[in-house]
Amino acid sequence: MFRSSFRRAFSARASKHCENHEFLSRNSFLGSWEAPRDPKEAEAKLARLRREYAKQVKEVRKEYIREMEAMKIEKERKDEAHREALRVANEERKKLKAQAAQLRAQERDIERQQFRETLVCLCSSISNYCFFRL
Repeated sequence: MFRSSFRRAFSARASKHCENHEFLSRNSFLGSWEAPRDPKEAEAKLARLRREYAKQVKEVRKEYIREMEAMKIEKERKDEAHREALRVANEERKKLKAQAAQLRAQERDIERQQFRETLVCLCSSISNYCFFRL
């Protein structure tokens, strides 16, 4: 069950990423090699192509790292907002719980006071009854 829900969540996240992803343009190095007649010239041209390709790969990696850092910062921001919302909800719940406990305590005090008054009234009526009987 966990695997199926994980797959659904992962596939939903992956499809969302695919919708937002911008693919790079076709690389100019593909199909650009034309073999020169001189082997030294071919070696120099190949070295130049490798350097240019390495530069492009380095830039793509830097961009990827920037994107990942931005996604990480956004995720941390969302997580912090979620934690703050949970904290506020928890405080509100505790506050309501304390108010309910205070209300119950007040009701108990009122009931005790009414019980005492009933006892005092009952005792006085019993004592009056006993006094008049004598």
